[in-house]
Amino acid sequence: MPLASIKGRGSATAMPHRFERVEREQVDDGWGTLDQDAQNERLAPQTQIIEERAGRILSSNQSPDISFDLSINPYRGCEHGCIYCFARPTHSYLNLSPGLDFETHIVAKVNAAERLREALASRAYEPAALVIGTATDAYQPIERQLGLTRACIEVLVAARHPFSIVTKSAGIERDLDLLAPHAARGLCSVYLSVTSLDNDLSRILEPRAAAPERRLQAIRRLSEAGVPVGVSVSPVIPFLNEPEIERILEAAAAAGAGSAFSIPLRLPWEVNPLFQDWLQRHFPDRAERVMARVRDMRGGKDNDARFGSRMRGEGLWAELMHQRFRRAANKLGLRRERRPVDLSQFVRPSVQGQGALF
Repeated sequence: MPLASIKGRGSATAMPHRFERVEREQVDDGWGTLDQDAQNERLAPQTQIIEERAGRILSSNQSPDISFDLSINPYRGCEHGCIYCFARPTHSYLNLSPGLDFETHIVAKVNAAERLREALASRAYEPAALVIGTATDAYQPIERQLGLTRACIEVLVAARHPFSIVTKSAGIERDLDLLAPHAARGLCSVYLSVTSLDNDLSRILEPRAAAPERRLQAIRRLSEAGVPVGVSVSPVIPFLNEPEIERILEAAAAAGAGSAFSIPLRLPWEVNPLFQDWLQRHFPDRAERVMARVRDMRGGKDNDARFGSRMRGEGLWAELMHQRFRRAANKLGLRRERRPVDLSQFVRPSVQGQGALF
């Protein structure tokens, strides 16, 4: 049966993950069950929060084409529902769908701050470049109630540990009281993801994320508070948000952004069929053009996972896109290099409840 969009969700189905051992097929039993199931699937599923006590909170980066060493993700899954999210396939490891489950079954690591404090207090720990929100948005809606991200930031600030945050949520403004003093020491920076200035496109591309103007306002408020802030124009999708590259950079620079970076669309594992289904639902008139251009930039394939090329693409169209980005960024005075990370101010914390001698 043809899929229809679900209001407020990026995916239209809880598609099976790649480790699924059982295949299911709908069968008409003569009682109108298929029609009834189709109607039920169109009802917006409610978000479920699954509490988890994590064994560890710091993840090490082993990828040579990524500029940070450690990451913190207080949540698994993300209610923003961005259809292009490269982290969707990680829900497969939980025996959950990278489709609707990724958006509706959010795992909250309720002991994140506790585990972080323990990790930083370990004598074996050496401070390194750290980013919050690499495989989830640390400021997705549930953060307003749980405050797991803020609790982690409090630990990092107390230890004078440098960090960066990547988000597309204006909710980060809540933590300016922590971020601004830390930034004054040269220990904090933020990157806001602005994928499009078109409200209609943003609403279906990133259904529960902040509106474009609200993200620009967050850039402005962070900048005015003295927090170094950059803009991520990622992912760039040919013929959808790609025509907006220059306008997004201009708007971000006007709001106070001082740096910028960009990554072309990636379609790893289950993201590929999910994205192509989304294309057919929302842009059937240009779906083939979009995918043809994606393949032009990915060596003829839907996705290229090779280090070095996966974050940049390859070929004529990828290079032209990067040239446009570089030219616009240079014209606006936006840095493309990451700020050097100051690790010298780190103060090792003591584990809560233990004396300094231990």
